[in-house]
Amino acid sequence: MDPHLLRTYVTVARLGSFSAAARELGYTQSAVSQHIAALETDLGLVLLGRRPVAPTPAGERLLEHAGSLLLRLDAARADLARYAAPPRRTLTLAATPLALHPRVLAALPATGVTLRTLPRDGVPTAVATGGADLGLVDGVAAPSDPLRLPDVAPLTALAVAEEPLAVVLPAGHPLARRTRLDLADLVDARWLDAPDAGLPLDRLRAAHGAPGGHGFRPSLRYEGTDARTVAALAAAGHGLALLPRSATPLASDAALVPLAAPRLVHRTELLHGREPDGPVAELVRRLGHREAADR
Repeated sequence: MDPHLLRTYVTVARLGSFSAAARELGYTQSAVSQHIAALETDLGLVLLGRRPVAPTPAGERLLEHAGSLLLRLDAARADLARYAAPPRRTLTLAATPLALHPRVLAALPATGVTLRTLPRDGVPTAVATGGADLGLVDGVAAPSDPLRLPDVAPLTALAVAEEPLAVVLPAGHPLARRTRLDLADLVDARWLDAPDAGLPLDRLRAAHGAPGGHGFRPSLRYEGTDARTVAALAAAGHGLALLPRSATPLASDAALVPLAAPRLVHRTELLHGREPDGPVAELVRRLGHREAADR
């Protein structure tokens, strides 16, 4: 299967238009049509309906494979390109907002760093495909357990930080005077839905084992990346939030109650490809006091 034809097919299916795909890919519309026809001939299947332009059932199944296939090819190209690259003097670090632990920030070089904030699933992809030299990801895990990351390419993960979790709520909330809280006490509460700045609600449900994905009902949805805003929204009564202790500078109208059960921590991991060099290798050395785990 020719990856160029596959990439053209994915673009047409995503945009629902041969002409729009041609503009995005820099091809003529005739070339796009030829690519689709060649791929359909190769597979012996009709992949796209023409009016409207939409995937057939066979085309839908191909789309399920196409993303990971193309990503693996991009990752392989980026990995091999490192052998021809000159010695690096700078580094690009892709990170989820909550992965910027104080220990990590203190270890960064004084100059030559580009820091890019991405969603959780985007960080491994950026490292695998050469969009970033290093990645920082975070998540909820049992103490010393590795994070579950998408399998985009062979990457090495180093645990660089684990810290307690705490529930953020208004100072006047009935639970604010507790010395600790259990997730089981909070299943029916209203929670802030802040997937890029807080801990996603689906992960709280999974950690609690809520049957059928129930519980932890969303209230206000926040689509930004600032954990301080999440804490401020929780303090204002718009919903509870679960955040790592280091990410929650609190105002006087907020309370922070440690999470006691289940026994979970906020974990941060550093991701890199094979054989880091230059400032990349130096940062890995500074942060790599824990055992590396190949993914």
